[in-house]
Amino acid sequence: MTKSLAKESLGLTLLKIAAHPALRRGGIRCLKSIFYHFFFLQYKAVLFPRLVPVTSVDHPLDAAIPFSPRWVTPYLDFIAFWIRFIGFLLRTYHRKGIGPVLDFIDSMGRLYAYAAQVYTKNLSTTHRPRYLSHPRFMLIHATDPHLMCIPSLHVMVVIRTYTAFQAITRSLGDTERFAPELEDVKQGAVRITQALLYVKQHSINCVAAALYAMTCFDPILFSPEEAHDFIARLFIHTQRPTPQDSALIRNYIRERYAGFLAEAAGASSWEEPLLQFLRSLS
Repeated sequence: MTKSLAKESLGLTLLKIAAHPALRRGGIRCLKSIFYHFFFLQYKAVLFPRLVPVTSVDHPLDAAIPFSPRWVTPYLDFIAFWIRFIGFLLRTYHRKGIGPVLDFIDSMGRLYAYAAQVYTKNLSTTHRPRYLSHPRFMLIHATDPHLMCIPSLHVMVVIRTYTAFQAITRSLGDTERFAPELEDVKQGAVRITQALLYVKQHSINCVAAALYAMTCFDPILFSPEEAHDFIARLFIHTQRPTPQDSALIRNYIRERYAGFLAEAAGASSWEEPLLQFLRSLS
């Protein structure tokens, strides 16, 4: 959790959403999208395993990132991360924040449906250690069939959060006022992205695919320049992966992201480069 969002009460934020008719309706729409496009589609694939192909998407450089159970806490904070962002907006802007908050909630629902355009055609997975020595890992294994890796919705969600923060504060004339908070939220998004790699929920292939998906989803908020800046922040202060391996990881994510964008220029749909990539790994 970032310092900027840490003081926001998750429970109070949910109560504020439930108490406002428009936000409540938006929240229900968002929940329906999440449950259908993430949970229902995955469990349907578990029950009917031959309906949609499943591709393993590990990359050799994933081995340079050690499995580190202590990163499970920031990893599991990705949902609270964006809900607390809503709390920050409502506390800061009150009535003026209702419109931006509603737009943000609706965009989260659309984000899940957007990623599902890939999942419904080709599911994906990675090698995930069956680590059950921590109750939070037990929760992960019990609730997540681990079939929706490309593109990573975790990465898409945290990127949407910090880019929305940037756009909303700019639109309200508060770019300078909240510049430190924006930097803190962006670093929080980077930290959660690193966490999902440390707990082996995703591969670096999934990260590159998520960055590409976000540029397609909203090229104004997440341009190639913004993507390159995000990539440049990954693993810059770590002992493992080593500085040498970290540089290789960043370079690969940057090159794979650029490859997806180049392939999209001649593709019939935004998801086609990802589907072609999945087919190439089958």
